[in-house]
Amino acid sequence: MKDQIFIFDQIHIEVARNASDDFNLFHDKHKWLQITHNPFKGPIVLGFQLNTLIEYQMRLYREAQHEDQIIAENQLRYSNYQITFVNALRPKQELTLDIRKTLINTIPELTLTNRVAMKANGKTILLGYKKETQVPLFLADEDLSQLPDLSKLPDKTMVPGTDFFLKRKWMLNGNVKNFLSGSLAEQSDYFDELAHIANYPEIFPCSLTSGALLEKAQLENHDFKRNPMVYTSHEISVDRLSLGQIKNADKLHILVRQLPESTDNTLNNTSIMLRTYECFGVLENQAVLFRIKLNLVPLQEIIKNLSAKTSVS
Repeated sequence: MKDQIFIFDQIHIEVARNASDDFNLFHDKHKWLQITHNPFKGPIVLGFQLNTLIEYQMRLYREAQHEDQIIAENQLRYSNYQITFVNALRPKQELTLDIRKTLINTIPELTLTNRVAMKANGKTILLGYKKETQVPLFLADEDLSQLPDLSKLPDKTMVPGTDFFLKRKWMLNGNVKNFLSGSLAEQSDYFDELAHIANYPEIFPCSLTSGALLEKAQLENHDFKRNPMVYTSHEISVDRLSLGQIKNADKLHILVRQLPESTDNTLNNTSIMLRTYECFGVLENQAVLFRIKLNLVPLQEIIKNLSAKTSVS
């Protein structure tokens, strides 16, 4: 699927960031100016907005190709996104999404795979894959069954005996609808009050991790103006079975674990060390809704690296 053009306006950013409680200055129509040496010259679209646009367009693609039937018949309960962010997207820029033809692999197990790419103004915005599998592709080995009762723990605290920071959120239909609309997805394809239909999209619960990271950083006295961080990649596995059980006002426990920075974990073989977070969304019945590995880097390190390359050339 190629050549369909999408355009985000600032109101889409406002709606999406409010729905997901994302107070990152990069998306604020006024406060982006307060970021030191901000190269983006204005507010930028949320990464999870772009992921949601991919989710929705992939949904339409699967339905058109009757691949949703393959997913159901083979119990491919996990939806996986592997996204690398290359450039930022500004409002009013014409965006194209390219979804490549589905590859169906049967070894070692049945997997549906599509390459995806977004471009704007001749520049690549992101690259990645969307995969349907029987087991999660990311953080699959993490066993959360021994955690204490998360409902009894204070919000925005460390889970005793673990490295996890806990942030508690609630699933609200109104926020989900707004996030879908802000991401250029048709909310009526998920919600129909007259027919009593409320199907939660895959990415919205995942998007709440951004706010959790911001609140964690705020408690650690991080300076969002002098030391802003930007996403370089998202690796996401969502359990569709658990997703289908979510109802309005359900509680979601978001667990965030920050890994130690290492010279063995750098951005594109540069000297820029990645800040990696492993995040999990746990429902009230202890089911793991999502597993996410996020990589961020300080914006200033990227600017320094680009300046060094420019001076050398």
